[in-house]
Amino acid sequence: MEADPRERERERESRWLRHSYNNITSFENLLISWQEFLCGKRGRKDVAEFSLRLTDNILKLHHDLVDKTYRHSSYQPFKINDPKPRDIHKATVRDRLAHHAIYRILYPYFDRQFIFDSYSCRIDKGTHKAINRFRDFGCKVSRNHTRTAWILKCDIRKFFANIDHQILKNILAKHIGDDETRWLLGQVIDSFCTEGKVGVGLPLGNLTSQLLVNIYMNEFDQFVKRVLKVKYYIRYADDFIVLSADRAELVTLQLKIESFLTQSLKLKLHPDKVYIKALASGVDFLGWVNFPNYRVLRTATKRRMYRKMLANQKDGTYQSYLGIIKHGNCGKIRKTLEGLVDSASSQ
Repeated sequence: MEADPRERERERESRWLRHSYNNITSFENLLISWQEFLCGKRGRKDVAEFSLRLTDNILKLHHDLVDKTYRHSSYQPFKINDPKPRDIHKATVRDRLAHHAIYRILYPYFDRQFIFDSYSCRIDKGTHKAINRFRDFGCKVSRNHTRTAWILKCDIRKFFANIDHQILKNILAKHIGDDETRWLLGQVIDSFCTEGKVGVGLPLGNLTSQLLVNIYMNEFDQFVKRVLKVKYYIRYADDFIVLSADRAELVTLQLKIESFLTQSLKLKLHPDKVYIKALASGVDFLGWVNFPNYRVLRTATKRRMYRKMLANQKDGTYQSYLGIIKHGNCGKIRKTLEGLVDSASSQ
């Protein structure tokens, strides 16, 4: 029997975000968002200036959002090396507060839509849990290292710079029935374009960008899990891996993955960062070279760590590096770091 159209409509609405535009734009949400936004930023000049007339500034933002006269300001571009050169675009404090207010309301809903093995910019996830999951998957696929586990490792080329605005808006429309919320998200999405590309790109640096790229890539995650039926798959931002005991299966999967990314999301794999190799030969994933029974830091990461320790030998730097290397087999690195600290203290 064909389902009742009203039942289908109720089912569709149940999958939609239940919060309204008023939840995002309320003065209470803006105030809470400000308190969260302030963490670690109190000493910054632009934040201090905004704080001088805090109530007036928040009220003005609230009224502009309610009246829908809000317009996103331009960005301040700058470059960082972390570790490779990146272009960061910094929004005004007012706009970053709006981003935070949006994020507070939307994140809990969308996080429930994401697959378990998406690890970037999510609460209780992160790189360490991703590489531990990789280790567990490696054990399962290799049957406790009694057979070869093959890894398809992929990286998306210029990820943030190639997010298509219209595709993103279409994805959001599947989840958000509220026209006003979609309008506000459109203001944020269209506030930035990659140079030379109209309607393409999200800025590195926006809190909302972290959520929006996960929403965008969730389409791919769902394709991999529900359509391709891949069991052993992990994604962290634009890096993802698939594990299998059958190398030929991974060759076939790579072609299907490339086709979906190109046709559905207008994204391309990085030609120099896609490969299939055995886990036993070491797989570079999220800063670590992973082997069946252990993992070590990339050589480039290790050298950068030593270089920074020589330049800044404060105890906080040393402790932060100890926190990193405890997740791998890094006894030699620990001894080298201890030697650098001892050398500095004896001078």
